[in-house]
Amino acid sequence: MSGIVGIVNWDGTLVDPRLLSRLTDALKNAGPDGQHVWLGGPVGFGHASLRTSRDAAPETQPLSLDGRTWITADARVDGRADLVRELTVHGCDGLRDATDTALILHAYRVWGESCVRNLLGDFAFAIWDGERRRLFCARDHFGVKPLFYAEGAGFLVFSSSLNCVRLHPRVSSALDDQAIADFLRVGSIEEPTRTCFAGIRRLPAAHDLIGETRVRAKRYWTLPVDGEVRYRRSTEYVEHFTGLLTRAVADRLRSRSAGVLMSGGLDSTTIAATAKRCLADDPRPFDLRAYTTVCDRLVADPERRYAQLTADALAIPIHYRVVDDYQMFERWDKAELRRAEPEADPLLAVHVDQLSDAAANGRVLLTGHGADPAVRIPARYALDLVKHGELGRLSAEVGRYIMQCRRLPRVRIGTHARRWLGFAKPAADRPPSWLNATARSRPASATEAPPEIHPTRPHAYELLTSADWPAIFETYDPGVTGVPVEVRHPFFDRRVVEYLLAIPPMPWSFDKTIVRLAMRGALPEPVRRRPKTVAASDPIVALLQTADVRWVDHFEAVPALHRYVDRERVPRVCGETDQNAIWTNVRPLCLNYWLKAQDAL
Repeated sequence: MSGIVGIVNWDGTLVDPRLLSRLTDALKNAGPDGQHVWLGGPVGFGHASLRTSRDAAPETQPLSLDGRTWITADARVDGRADLVRELTVHGCDGLRDATDTALILHAYRVWGESCVRNLLGDFAFAIWDGERRRLFCARDHFGVKPLFYAEGAGFLVFSSSLNCVRLHPRVSSALDDQAIADFLRVGSIEEPTRTCFAGIRRLPAAHDLIGETRVRAKRYWTLPVDGEVRYRRSTEYVEHFTGLLTRAVADRLRSRSAGVLMSGGLDSTTIAATAKRCLADDPRPFDLRAYTTVCDRLVADPERRYAQLTADALAIPIHYRVVDDYQMFERWDKAELRRAEPEADPLLAVHVDQLSDAAANGRVLLTGHGADPAVRIPARYALDLVKHGELGRLSAEVGRYIMQCRRLPRVRIGTHARRWLGFAKPAADRPPSWLNATARSRPASATEAPPEIHPTRPHAYELLTSADWPAIFETYDPGVTGVPVEVRHPFFDRRVVEYLLAIPPMPWSFDKTIVRLAMRGALPEPVRRRPKTVAASDPIVALLQTADVRWVDHFEAVPALHRYVDRERVPRVCGETDQNAIWTNVRPLCLNYWLKAQDAL
């Protein structure tokens, strides 16, 4: 809902108002509806506002309740009623119409730096505590909102935008070779604290940042492993889930004009159906639309059929963005597609154009991200029960599944059997042969302790806590895309995630049973019963079979690329049919585009 920036000169030097204004103005893409600054001597905050609802009263940030403690925030607080009740118990009053930012500041006054444990929602914020001369920043539990920072001799600069941090004249533009090597090897930066710039750090999800003369980051929350929910009646499981998901969607709507990134799969259509129900419960007019990417010619793609079935059943408009109409690396030489860090998707233009489609109608966009990992059960789940002699438990769980779904569990026996017997082993993690010495010599990472092991859902827990998710969320952030629309992910609601990890895996997680039962009568039966499928082919593979992309194999490397890549050893990708090989061997060209853009800055 906004962009934020701040400068703290620990050495007491006054913040340059022109510099702070320049950094704040750089956030206009993330916050086009007004920019404001606050100066407090050696401290200065900036804020650029993105209003996501015409109904909401405009707010002005940076904000203070007493003139001593100031906040700048990109935040949406969920469960507002519960938080207001809790704060009222602690002596706060007049909170009914308080903005989300004001609620965070009240929470800080009540609980201090522990306030983040009492917050729900997506947020990145910074608080300057004038009495203690202390800075306190935090990023939300799953890392939906980004926050970057850089420290130097006597100063700190932070922002929700990496490019904004780079504008500070004392922040180095030196690249981080390890981060670049990660991108070339796997397509993303593996260490959650790193960026592609050696002097700029990323605050990881569920971390805060505290300092008086220097800052230190620490984790304030971990996804629980000890929760357990058990009901006598099966209907209670579904009712509880439906209630939680409805609250998660309602908390994220807050607008009568919204969109859903809706494929024809179960997850995003579930969000669309829930959003329609939430909006229809209010007699005021609303506008809910679906946005879907499809392939009509390049590859076999059933998404149009299932998405249209859902849109017709929900009586909502649907807009299709056709991938066949695009070329590899289309518009990558244009400013609109330049990114602060290297991008690995040759069809990035599709992503940006779809976000622009949605922004033309409203500024809230929902996704179905999060359902897959939250209900994931390992393929060897049944085999592990057999190995541990728990045949009775397996029989009972299969029986409960049949009772709920009125059919036998859907299992791809051949695939799972081969995996169980060890025939389908994953490929070894070998670095590409074209990596040169700089990118190959990767030092050991100073990573956190491995995630805790969940007693019944270890695979789901590992996926939900993966650093890949914050990286995915950042690709939707308006500070990155330049598109004024806020993308929200209801399945990544803390209440929903903790509940799904606490209920029995069978029958509720297997084949997304709990989601399918919750959607009875809400989605068309072909969509509700549609099995989880993986795309039969990749449009990138199909595009690389055409004659007009031969240039991809003959790109001219900029001098900086040779530090990381032996250009002569990069295999051709045109005509290649192995999609893993394609996605690996196209990364040097992706990095080349990015390095060329850095030279132009």
